[in-house]
Amino acid sequence: MSTTPWHDRAAALRIDACAFIDGERVDARSGARFDCLSPVDGRKLAEAARCGGEDVDAAVASARAAFEDRRWAGKAPAERKKILVRFADLMLTNRDELALLETLDMGKPIRYSRSVDVQLAQNCIRWYGEAIDKLYDQVAPTADSSLALITREPVGVVAAIIPWNYPMLMAAWKIGPALAAGNSLILKPSEKAPLSALRLAELALEAGVPAGVFNVLPGFGDEAGRALGLHMDVDCIAFTGSTRTGKQIVQMAGQSNLKRAWTELGGKSANIVCADCPDLDAAVSAAIGSIYFNQGESCNAPSRLFVEASIKDAFLDKALTMIPDFAPGDPLDEATVMGAIVDPIQMKTVLGYIEAGKAEGARLLAGGKAARVESGGLYVEPTLFDGVDASMRIAREEIFGPVLSVLSFTSLDDAVRQANATPYGLAAAVWTADISKAIRTARALRAGTVHVNQYDSDDITVPFGGYKQSGNGRDKSLHAFDKYTELKTTWIQVG
Repeated sequence: MSTTPWHDRAAALRIDACAFIDGERVDARSGARFDCLSPVDGRKLAEAARCGGEDVDAAVASARAAFEDRRWAGKAPAERKKILVRFADLMLTNRDELALLETLDMGKPIRYSRSVDVQLAQNCIRWYGEAIDKLYDQVAPTADSSLALITREPVGVVAAIIPWNYPMLMAAWKIGPALAAGNSLILKPSEKAPLSALRLAELALEAGVPAGVFNVLPGFGDEAGRALGLHMDVDCIAFTGSTRTGKQIVQMAGQSNLKRAWTELGGKSANIVCADCPDLDAAVSAAIGSIYFNQGESCNAPSRLFVEASIKDAFLDKALTMIPDFAPGDPLDEATVMGAIVDPIQMKTVLGYIEAGKAEGARLLAGGKAARVESGGLYVEPTLFDGVDASMRIAREEIFGPVLSVLSFTSLDDAVRQANATPYGLAAAVWTADISKAIRTARALRAGTVHVNQYDSDDITVPFGGYKQSGNGRDKSLHAFDKYTELKTTWIQVG
């Protein structure tokens, strides 16, 4: 394997994986640590603080003190805007370091860590900073004898638990609106990829976010995460991750102080391609590119592909010519488009689903095996199954890996019925040249986002979240402020 500048930078990188509480790097109170191992090649990146209940108590106390003395919430929105914009600028200044941490920690290609993850994350922080001094409160219509004000106030201490697949971006989706609204924040990144979140906290402090306002606790879900979920002095918890864990988070909120609980959970998104698709090449490119992007480790990945029977063979012929372009490569090589699976547990899960697909009778047309074993890293070939039945596990359960299941249909109504026959409802798509058919189908699909004649195009200005067991609440857009603010009515009697 040839050495690239990114390999040189990785070799020179010195990583501090201590917790970040009250503006300082600190060890866990217990002194416990856990190893951060890179899926790129198995190297040990750092020993991270293994935070537990005592650390959660310290972070919550710091966040509560910061909120109560209004060192952040009391700043004018225009002042919070300046600091958050400065924070975004620092993310761009430190773009290469952040991208390298992201790639080494969770395995995605450096080209995307740098051009997608850092770029979108800083844009998110910037956008919410720019938005906060442009939100107006309301005056209710009343008789002349009264004045009724409807105002937004920060909810208080917010705990955010984020996943490992887009660590920096998922953090930004919480950090941006929570801090812009004036809250104090405790961020618990996944133990599988905690490094970029810790660096973000340092940059926020450098930008002018006061100590105590933004804390980061690396650790495990059943330790630090559970302590946050049950903490009586956390006002709001925002979680992105699996549906199973999301249900536990909501239960913890009810068992403790009935804190606001917001969840963005799993998906099994359906991508429906009709025979009158206006551009078959574009549909194939979107289907293949979207499922294999980020190694398939995306909650909204279109893992169920419904293709009308009359065009299925042509579709698959085109798809099979594209798949070799997504062969796993060295994530630190800028030519690589598909990287490593995050850890051995997820690797075993993905390979297990592939074996289940074969055992249940699906036809394996491409991939299906581990790759680049000699690298010491964790890689899976881009995999495609045809002849999938809706009852198969690979068509029902979230795999979170580079595995595409192809189902055929002759009736669009039946395709929509099957698309909706899942506990998930995060995203979906339909490809058709008939605008009436597109609108009817989009209305019928039970999903938070429905794409028409494209997949994955969106923007910070539109909400992201799901129906059913894909969660509640929305990230992105102005709607995200609903999660991190309280509405207060002030009724004034006049005269």
